Amino acid sequence: MITSADPLVLPLADSAATLELVGGKGASLARLAAAKLPVPPGFHVTTAAYRQFVRGAGLHERILDSAAMADPDRPATVDTVADEIAAWFAEQPVPEDISAALRSAYAELGPDVAVAVRSSATAEDLPEMSFAGQQETYLNIRGADDVVAAVKRCWASLWTARAIGYRARQGVAADDVNLAVVVQELVPADAAGVLFTADPVTGARDQVLINAAWGLGEAIVSGNVTPDTILVAKADAAIVRQEISDKQVMTVRTATGTHEEPVPAAKRHQPVLGPDQAAELSRIAIRIEELYGTPMDIEWAMHGTSLFIVQARPITALPDPPEHRQPVEWELPDPHGKYMRASVMELLPDPLSPLFATLGIPALARATVDRYHDLGLPYFDDPLAVINGYGYYDVDYTPGLLGRMALAQPRFLASTLPRALRTSPQRWRTAHERYAELTARWQATDPVAATAAELLDGVRAIVDEAARYYLTLQSGVLPAAYISEAMFTAVYKSMRRHNDPPALTFLLGFDSKPVRAEKSLYDLARWLREHPKLADRIETLSGADVLELLRGEDNSADEEALAEFRSRFTQHLTAYGNTVYDLDFAKPLPAENPAPMLQTLAFFRTDNAPDPYARQRTAKTAREQAARDLAARRLGVRRGLALRLLRWAQTMAPLREDALADVGLGWPAVRTLLHELGRRLVATEAITAIDEVFLLQLDELEEAVRALDSGRGPADSRAVVAEREATWRAQQKVAPPPVLPVSGGSKLLGIDFGKLMPSHAQQDSAVVKGVPGSPGRITAPARIIHGPSEFDRMRPGDVLVAKITTPAWTPLFALAAAVVTDVGGSLSHSSIVAREYHIPAVLGTGVATERLRDGAPVTVDGDAGTVTPATA
Repeated sequence: MITSADPLVLPLADSAATLELVGGKGASLARLAAAKLPVPPGFHVTTAAYRQFVRGAGLHERILDSAAMADPDRPATVDTVADEIAAWFAEQPVPEDISAALRSAYAELGPDVAVAVRSSATAEDLPEMSFAGQQETYLNIRGADDVVAAVKRCWASLWTARAIGYRARQGVAADDVNLAVVVQELVPADAAGVLFTADPVTGARDQVLINAAWGLGEAIVSGNVTPDTILVAKADAAIVRQEISDKQVMTVRTATGTHEEPVPAAKRHQPVLGPDQAAELSRIAIRIEELYGTPMDIEWAMHGTSLFIVQARPITALPDPPEHRQPVEWELPDPHGKYMRASVMELLPDPLSPLFATLGIPALARATVDRYHDLGLPYFDDPLAVINGYGYYDVDYTPGLLGRMALAQPRFLASTLPRALRTSPQRWRTAHERYAELTARWQATDPVAATAAELLDGVRAIVDEAARYYLTLQSGVLPAAYISEAMFTAVYKSMRRHNDPPALTFLLGFDSKPVRAEKSLYDLARWLREHPKLADRIETLSGADVLELLRGEDNSADEEALAEFRSRFTQHLTAYGNTVYDLDFAKPLPAENPAPMLQTLAFFRTDNAPDPYARQRTAKTAREQAARDLAARRLGVRRGLALRLLRWAQTMAPLREDALADVGLGWPAVRTLLHELGRRLVATEAITAIDEVFLLQLDELEEAVRALDSGRGPADSRAVVAEREATWRAQQKVAPPPVLPVSGGSKLLGIDFGKLMPSHAQQDSAVVKGVPGSPGRITAPARIIHGPSEFDRMRPGDVLVAKITTPAWTPLFALAAAVVTDVGGSLSHSSIVAREYHIPAVLGTGVATERLRDGAPVTVDGDAGTVTPATA
């Protein structure tokens, strides 16, 4: 417990420098300095000094009252609280006794010595969580006045929006944190970097991974430079692997702070560390690891030939080393079978809910068999399977089945397939109309008045129609879009001249449902700019609050503007709220939880928001000009063929996105009907919450429906539901292999799918490999988004990293600098939309959400299909 007797400042290596008194960073540096490791000299400004400062004028109590109003699920509330607290800090002077203690300690370092002033929170650099980057650091501070001011700014940074939100998400109470500050002599670094005493990607403990760049280390942390990577064996300090990068910029000191400047040409490709320096650094790192007894994340700097340690903390979320991992058992329905995740499984990235697994998957299987038979092709009776909770296609083609397919193949290729591709737009429109009509009929039904059997019948009917609709896309619209683009691209490349635009130019700038949804949000945001008070109010709301506002239950804002907002946003949700985040109907839809849209709505209000209309006009102009230039070419066979293929590809490109966006058209009705069944089951205490209906299997729900309609009490399913929810959460942590069996399963029909699926053959290198989806190269922070509940974590300029994206994810593309997915191919939704937004995309990595570190800078190369962490 901190008392009034605690010192305001402490020498860096003082034995009294405990976590409570000097924070995580300070305690770590004190430990390193006491062990005679090469730590720059300095001192601690203790938490006692911070406490004395915030107690002045009752600031502490005001901070706690204000922080209690911050809701991490409503980012605007966090921003409001942070702004209020920042103003209070700016008004409060540093007490004279604290200022005097700071000046005295600083004077002992030398006259006007340049120092680094670093925040050190008491809930920081702990093994169970890392608060790195949540508070501020100020470099190259000179003079006692500036040191005192920098310390005060560090104190204030404990209450930035980023820090408040992070602690709230981690469950750290506002009254449980204090802030100390470390003031250290600034190393005039010729080079700097970070290192890990274990591989942060693979978990291997026998090597030290070093990143090195010229100048101060901030260029690496910010992601503005790709550093050298050196892998050093712990056993003998020998270099195992070395990758020398093109280091284009470096952070250097100036008279007033730091700035970035170009690296001299002679040093750009020169190794930052020689073998002896890398060996010495690794030996220092091993000493630190032994001191702490755990793998460490260490920041270092070098001046001349001297090495310094400026920070060390335990590595958080380090995977088990390969030798300690328990292999996941993938028990196959057929021990000799082969299974693959493709096609519709790209829309089902998570473990399936038990109800979708036993109702949705069989419906898709029946529709698949029916469609194959319509095409005159034999197929399995049961082509889909659920393994460890994930959906797979059975692709174990028996000799007999292959023989029947071979007999049917000539007719299929000569007439059936061309006809299916040619008629795909008309067949899609017919299927869409049938799907929409059935959905509308059930949406008009009063669920409360229906029997339980009628509710389940409605669910079955819509799910069956949705499956038939998807198979219409899978066997027509989707392959027609893929084939037409691929054929046009191939012919165009064979006749493309040096200054001609790429083939992609001919296929951009079209309208589609995802693009129209983006423009609708943009229009609403620009209208909100005219009503700032209402906009500020809306951005503090949760999804439930927004729905309450739309229902007219909240009239706290301007009545006329509020009525207009209700009308506009309701129209948006009616038109676009049925796009699915993924195809499992257990997942809420945008219309049920519009909170994920609020982040994009807030971004579109800013001056920096790109205008989607302008982007589309630019792409359309370029497309039309390219088409005119192609049509003006000299007559010839290739020109004529290219123009025919172009017309086909341009017909299918926007149709593909429109068709895919409506695959969940019936899900609002399905969820309404199932929620009514869930409500009745809760009333009879068969389950605890309405949404637990999705954790029942179909046969269990059928029995419950019979019991409800007969007046009997349904079976108590609460225990089995709780067990299944726990199972689902455990399955969600496992990355499903794209091909099963894992060993030897990648070769099917003589084709090695491991070569076609980078996710199946990831190398041990930290570089994540995938399918090139959209061209370009950019370095930016990775933001791993697991679902719509995390959309508010996305910030403009982040790299969106997700298992998949569907049309409902499109608003995030407006914020993203690039897109990386676990699942998908060169013509998946992620690729199509990324190309429209002119941002790089790498798809089908299989492991990006597991191996990339959230918030860490990565370089996305959409041409090469690689994602390179800044620590690789």
